[in-house]
Amino acid sequence: MVSLRFLLCFLCVSSVYATIVSHDGRAITIDGHRRVLLSGSIHYPRSTPEMWPDLIKKGKEGGLDAIETYVFWNAHEPTRRQYDFSGKLDLIRFLKTIQDEGLYAVLRIGPYACAEGFPVWLHNMPGMVFRTTNKAYMDEMQNFTTMIVDMVKKEKLFASQGGPIILAQIENEYGNVMGPYGESGKAYIKWCAHMAQSLDVGVPWIMCQQNDAPQPMLNTCNGFYCDNFVPNNPNTPKMWTENWTGWFKQWGGKNPHRTTEDVAFSVARFFQRGGTFNNYYMYHGGTNFDRTAGGPYITTSYDYDAPLDEYGNLSQPKYGHLKQLHDVLHSIEKTLTYGNISTIDFGNSASATIYKTEEGSSCFFGNGNENSDATISFQGESYVVPAWSVTILPDCKNEAYNTAKITTQTSMMVKKPNEAEDTPSTLKWSWRPENMDNFLLKGKGESTQTQLFDQKVVTNDQSDYLWYMTTVKFKKRDPFVGKTMSLRINSTAHVLYVFVNGNIIGYQHAENGKFNYVFEKDVKFKSGRNVIALLSITVGLAVSS
Repeated sequence: MVSLRFLLCFLCVSSVYATIVSHDGRAITIDGHRRVLLSGSIHYPRSTPEMWPDLIKKGKEGGLDAIETYVFWNAHEPTRRQYDFSGKLDLIRFLKTIQDEGLYAVLRIGPYACAEGFPVWLHNMPGMVFRTTNKAYMDEMQNFTTMIVDMVKKEKLFASQGGPIILAQIENEYGNVMGPYGESGKAYIKWCAHMAQSLDVGVPWIMCQQNDAPQPMLNTCNGFYCDNFVPNNPNTPKMWTENWTGWFKQWGGKNPHRTTEDVAFSVARFFQRGGTFNNYYMYHGGTNFDRTAGGPYITTSYDYDAPLDEYGNLSQPKYGHLKQLHDVLHSIEKTLTYGNISTIDFGNSASATIYKTEEGSSCFFGNGNENSDATISFQGESYVVPAWSVTILPDCKNEAYNTAKITTQTSMMVKKPNEAEDTPSTLKWSWRPENMDNFLLKGKGESTQTQLFDQKVVTNDQSDYLWYMTTVKFKKRDPFVGKTMSLRINSTAHVLYVFVNGNIIGYQHAENGKFNYVFEKDVKFKSGRNVIALLSITVGLAVSS
């Protein structure tokens, strides 16, 4: 009898800390209460463990409820069945840092992630076809996904165990590419859903950009604007998993910029039209360290014009203006999630949305006209709503926030050289040789082949460089020896350098996303042995191949 009482007591104590996460058609519910949830993406491999507490704290101070992150398959399993969770790849430490700050976490396991892709060894497996009903792929995907779930469960980090993780994601934007897969694509996404559910994580699973997401998966929206998004099931709340605060940088391109006013407008418009979960992609972008930039032509900076810049500093006014918006949205959380909704169309893209409960009402005045302000008459009062903006009135009387009216001070980050770098003459340059260990062709080193090999197969993600070399022999009597001839190369290299007999004759790089081009130059060959050498260079690997 004593043992039974002890067991019952233990079960009671252990269940006290569990959080029940569910949903209805209006919102994610936490312990039975509908919630307005504001989240921000911070990717642990794009910063350092020493930065994590400060980044997450600034997220909380900026009005976030949750931190969202991908799980990076290519980083954690660089070689098949050899895993790395050290340093900036310490997922568990990152999740516990989120928990220590009292925030929720959204774990996007994928394991495909559009900005990162797959480990190259997966590409090189025999018979491999990505993201479809291919046994080799599904076995590897399930193995990695299961390993991550088991690792997180062991540390009791799902909300059902008392941890911070309230949502998990399987696959990623598959709906954008599934058309060519046909029936195999439909079968694959059903398999993904079934596999995820079988892992029994105790929190809802989401599928972004998946309009046919099988139940009980929650389909969500990604993009610059998601106010018109409608979930595929009336029991799925309106959720935005990627509100793009900017974009990634590309070599030779301008720094991407999305105005503070436009980001704020998109969020306010989303909540005006029934949204209750918004995640910024990115809230802190960070840095693509080492050879992880993805590509092609993506820079090491992943600043993303985010509210926290690449180095973790406040990017003002974006950070402060969004913080004010978050505070207002949180102040009317109950009205937004439980209130009856009515709308008034004033014409010329101006509208009002009223959320009403027994305790009171909250209003949104929206003006979607890009060129002209709107004057809205409501309950005997007149309100001017600037072009392309939303005004929020928590009591339907007094304006508390307008997306186009920035009161946060703007800050400009200026890079100044230190005293030792005042003049270019003081700069010191160094170089190091490319790693020439025998990693080629899975450890076989240099190799002679009768056909061209895919660079990803040969280098196995150990180098961005590969030499292709061949020889051509001419007799002295050949009429074209010493005469001008044309050397033509059909190339798919990001960058190509061409040498004949040790002399460079030219180079070319892919432009405007066109990675099939023709290199053609005039060249003179000598009698005897001529060496043609091509240096093929990748500037980041295509993320999905």
